[in-house]
Parts: sequence; structure tokens; C-alpha cells
Amino acid sequence: MINGSSPAEWVPVSIAPPEGDIELCVMDYDGIATALGYPCHKTDNGWVDPSNRKHVDIQPTHWRKWFENPGS
Repeated sequence: MINGSSPAEWVPVSIAPPEGDIELCVMDYDGIATALGYPCHKTDNGWVDPSNRKHVDIQPTHWRKWFENPGS
């Protein structure tokens, strides 16, 4: 399970869409699946944080559609 989420909500990163904000899951140093706290975009050269348009050096395992936190 990823951050208390249902595993059915997550899709393998190999089929991540090339457009739009998505939430990514990565494995931390302890091998625990963790969702990033910010959206990312897929590019030909990897992953980008759309808030600053900088490359994010990660190797995600799964993704799902990004939904803004209503409390933020």
C-alpha cells in the first residue's frame, strides 16, 4: 500500500501519460513506497516539477492522477 492509499488507485509508471499533472510513487531508502507531495509531468528526458520547471531526479514505480488537496 502507498501512503494509506488503495493499491488499485495506482498504475505502473510504464504507462504514465505524457501530459498533465500526475502524482508519482517512489521507493525510499528503506524500500517503502512513498507518494511525492507535489505533481510531476513526464517529458522525453524524465520528470519535471511543473511549479519550477526543473528536472526531478527520481525513478518512480507507479502513478495516478494528481488531485489538489482541498485543505491547501
